[in-house]
Amino acid sequence: MTLSLIADIGGTNARFALWDGHSPSSVLVLAPADFQQPADAVRAYLARVGKTVDALQSVCLACAGPVQGDHFQFTNNAWSMSRSAFCQELGLKELVLINDFAAQAMGMSRVEAHELLEIRPGVAQKSEPRLIIGPGTGLGVGTLLCLPDGRWKALPGEGGHVDLPVNTLQESRLWATMHARFGHVSAEHVLSGSGMLKLYQAFCEVEGWTPVFSDPSHITDAALDGDEQALSVVEQFCIWLGRVAGNNVLTLGARGGVYITGGIAPRIVELLRKSGFTRAFADKGQMSDYFDTIPVWLVTAKQPGLVGAGVALQQRLDEVNR
Repeated sequence: MTLSLIADIGGTNARFALWDGHSPSSVLVLAPADFQQPADAVRAYLARVGKTVDALQSVCLACAGPVQGDHFQFTNNAWSMSRSAFCQELGLKELVLINDFAAQAMGMSRVEAHELLEIRPGVAQKSEPRLIIGPGTGLGVGTLLCLPDGRWKALPGEGGHVDLPVNTLQESRLWATMHARFGHVSAEHVLSGSGMLKLYQAFCEVEGWTPVFSDPSHITDAALDGDEQALSVVEQFCIWLGRVAGNNVLTLGARGGVYITGGIAPRIVELLRKSGFTRAFADKGQMSDYFDTIPVWLVTAKQPGLVGAGVALQQRLDEVNR
């Protein structure tokens, strides 16, 4: 029996699973730091689920970073790989290597209604682009298109590294503080786990607060407990998330809806709903009416990146077998 393997590889964790054409199974999480190269992790995964490398025929790896050419350098860990050498080493017939947020985007093609929490009501136009944005370790941005033949296409990009948009005097003060410290200030500088802490530190400098928190989770926990300073930071975080998401909607024409993924938003979902996110999302001057019917959801699906890697792999296998 031949095997198909899928993986969603981040900086700290690499999620591996088998793919049966419809869904992932035998999901295991391995630490990239425990292995010298991706092929070593694949072998370890197969051994742990009682499968042999000889049976492996096709693989899809979803990885952070721009994907092009034969060589790939992982963004958030020390791994690197040659596509051709990886295939030769494992005896593969098919390797699909995609950006991790392209996989997140493809995963939205299988998301169920019960795996979505409404943040902003609206009516999605199914034939129009869908925006996926996810603050977590970094800030991922992807686009999903439904093609006329029913297949799905993800448009990979590095939208998390766009300039942080500034629209108020307070934001300009916060931006100036971060610029003095880091130089270029991208959206990811704020809209990520480490970015939450950077934003708090900027607030401390601008507002004259004595720093108390040293970890992003401490900030969100304190905000949930009603701490005023932490609430101010989380509020600004949500506003910037809304503004960046809205900018991407205008650029992409994403009337198919917006999906928020990543590890941060689920922790603060009630604060997100009460925040200025929705106002900032649609506050685009003469183009504000453009947003009237565009919905926003928070994705609660457990493994959207793995599912998306599976969808991408299955589409490739279907193309080869036609």
